[in-house]
Amino acid sequence: MPVESDLVTESLEKPSSRSWRLLLILFLLALPLVNPWIRGDGVGYYALVRAPLIEHSFDFSHDYQSANSSFRDARLDENGVPRETFRTASGHLDNHFTVGPAILWSPFLITTHLGVLLARALGSSVPADGFALPYRVTIALATCFYGFLGLLLSYRLSCRYVSERCALFATIAIWWASSLPVYMYFNPSWSHAHSAFVVALFLWYWERTRPGRTTFQWFVLTLIAGLMLNVYYANAMLLAVPGVEALAQYYAVRRRTPSSLGFSTLFSRHLLFVVGILVCLLPTFITRSIIYGSPFASGYIPLSAWLWRSPVLLSVLFSSNHGLLVWTPILLLSCLGLFLFARRQPSVGIPFLLAALAFYAFISVYPDWAGISSFGNRFFVSLTALFVLGLSVSLDAFSVLFGSRRVFQFAASSILACFILWNIGLMFQWGTHLVPARGPVDFPRMISNQFTVVPRSIASLLRSYLFRRRDLMRQIEERDQEQLRQSPPPS
Repeated sequence: MPVESDLVTESLEKPSSRSWRLLLILFLLALPLVNPWIRGDGVGYYALVRAPLIEHSFDFSHDYQSANSSFRDARLDENGVPRETFRTASGHLDNHFTVGPAILWSPFLITTHLGVLLARALGSSVPADGFALPYRVTIALATCFYGFLGLLLSYRLSCRYVSERCALFATIAIWWASSLPVYMYFNPSWSHAHSAFVVALFLWYWERTRPGRTTFQWFVLTLIAGLMLNVYYANAMLLAVPGVEALAQYYAVRRRTPSSLGFSTLFSRHLLFVVGILVCLLPTFITRSIIYGSPFASGYIPLSAWLWRSPVLLSVLFSSNHGLLVWTPILLLSCLGLFLFARRQPSVGIPFLLAALAFYAFISVYPDWAGISSFGNRFFVSLTALFVLGLSVSLDAFSVLFGSRRVFQFAASSILACFILWNIGLMFQWGTHLVPARGPVDFPRMISNQFTVVPRSIASLLRSYLFRRRDLMRQIEERDQEQLRQSPPPS
């Protein structure tokens, strides 16, 4: 195993205030793109905070009835009453979505609700029902804020190992050339931007406290890990990071390395970490118990139906049905960088790489691995921090091929700009249903659209998105309904 060393001398420098300001300016400039839309899976995520806050119950009937048509029509009968087939054993309406986003939205939404109640007391007519515009704007902005925090943490983590310019380029590139912007701006009621944030927070804090974690730091790491799992169950694969660290520590104990802690000390800390995570999962256990009658009922596809004997390893990466690398090709550079990082900084890189591979294997055995209605493979938005780090390392490795910093910056920014423009064009096609939101994509047609339809139409679409958004969202929903009707029934 190679000896660790700094990638470059500059990698030890703290990020400059100029880089922070640039990221903040980009964040503020993009805020008009935030879409206060509760749709699809977001209906379920939002119901877990709206119903308890507004109706003081877990009755999701009003959430079903106020949902977008493609979500609502399958769940309501001709009288607008939820179908009994969507009732669980406890008599509640099915809601298998995780409670973590509701936890993260709560501080903002409670403040908004109090503001609406105060405004109504002063004569306002805004309904305090959780569906009015102030509530929807609040959760959309909160989601965008969490997504941005995730990017900042990813950038800060990358700056620990590569030059500031490589980390900055990688952060901006992943921000706009991956699936993240769809779930940070267009579909903010879904859980993926929240997941990107908590995973970035977990990895950043684990790395920051790695040299000698105190008892209090273990406590904080446990709280973060518990929140990470409450937000997205698949994030359990990220626990491979402290798991690999633990194995290395026990190996050092066995070899009686002078700097190693005693076995009993290590074991007690790791045991408390596991028990603490289970305690932090009480919000999940409680909501599952209320909705399904059992704290261990997830509402998702049972494990017995997963693809344990036939994992779709290649399809997850290369399928036209939301394959990760063919939809978001910039992530190929990120993946290469993770392998390189594992070689150069094994004590950090190997746990990160194994966690990414564990996540990949997990998605490969999940029956709905393509994400059904998904831009790219949306599940992997959780790994945004690792993608930023991996791309940073790739850029750092490529920088040695150039004779000057200025030439490298020009070449890197030009290549990354191409990835970003390609992704923006594909988001345009996906959002307007030029390519189907579900199922495989006709790639020759999609590529042709990128050079013909997109350049002609994207300016007018942007104007509609900014100034006539309600009409545009209605048109998008109608197209989605039409494609659903035309889709063949599942076999």
